[in-house]
Amino acid sequence: MPDRIVINTGPIISIVAATGSLDVLNKLYKDVYVPNEVNREISGSLIKTFALKEFNEASFLRKEKTPVDISTILKNTLDIGEASVIQLALNKKIQTVCIDEKVGRRVARLNNLSLIGSTSILIKAKNLGYLKSMKNAISEMKNKGIYLSDNIINFALKHTNEI
Repeated sequence: MPDRIVINTGPIISIVAATGSLDVLNKLYKDVYVPNEVNREISGSLIKTFALKEFNEASFLRKEKTPVDISTILKNTLDIGEASVIQLALNKKIQTVCIDEKVGRRVARLNNLSLIGSTSILIKAKNLGYLKSMKNAISEMKNKGIYLSDNIINFALKHTNEI
């Protein structure tokens, strides 16, 4: 498991939906970086989310105070959150990013970054005993409007021996 990770808005919201907090991130990673742009998406007026309270309570998160100087190609290819996650990882030489969106994942791979998504974080948490039930986590995510394809659900249940 990598010691450091940079995380995007979607995975933060999904993890809170699944578990009610961000504590699993603190258990799985030494340092969890949140770009200023992601912080603004969650805390500001860009997105109103049920995850705001849990995000603000997660004092272990390394919330960047200043915006990232995002390269033109990233700025023109991705939304601001994904672009800032990739740029911050590159700037700080952090190998792993947590992005759920397909295009963001593709661009991260093109930049030689390792990827993990919110579902994979939950799988690791379950397999290490930090999450009681993947089925319950999936149910909570769906109840809060998080879309999961049947393939992702089956993958998660299979890799946590809940199928």
